[in-house]
Amino acid sequence: MECEFPAFNRGKSEFKEIFDNTKTIAIVGCSPDSTKASNKVAAYLISQGFTVLPIYPKEDIILGQKVYRNLSDIEVSVDMVDIFRKSDVIATVVDEAIRRGDVKCVWSQLGLVNNEAMKKAEENGIKAVQNYCTKIEHMLINK
Repeated sequence: MECEFPAFNRGKSEFKEIFDNTKTIAIVGCSPDSTKASNKVAAYLISQGFTVLPIYPKEDIILGQKVYRNLSDIEVSVDMVDIFRKSDVIATVVDEAIRRGDVKCVWSQLGLVNNEAMKKAEENGIKAVQNYCTKIEHMLINK
């Protein structure tokens, strides 16, 4: 899957700035299954001091954190939305992030690309990153 808009896959130096300005991360599709990538990434981000807000349809608690059904249900400020859902859902998540008005970055995980949605995020003042893993990039920055 190719990203047609290079700006969405920012230089690695900009990833540091994104992480430095992020305290709260909503993880869309955060699985309760500890063998799943979304759960491993969430656990890592928590271990690094980020506040993680899992979004998942069926659980109440994941990794000791209250679970939300969607972005709209979160009552605290959200700096980053980290997406672990299929590419066709990214547009809906971006629309929710735009409506919130407080999201600074929308990040879709490895293999997840939706150029139109990411373009819309950028046009609405939200930094967009796609097809990268937040855990991997954070670990590389903090080596």
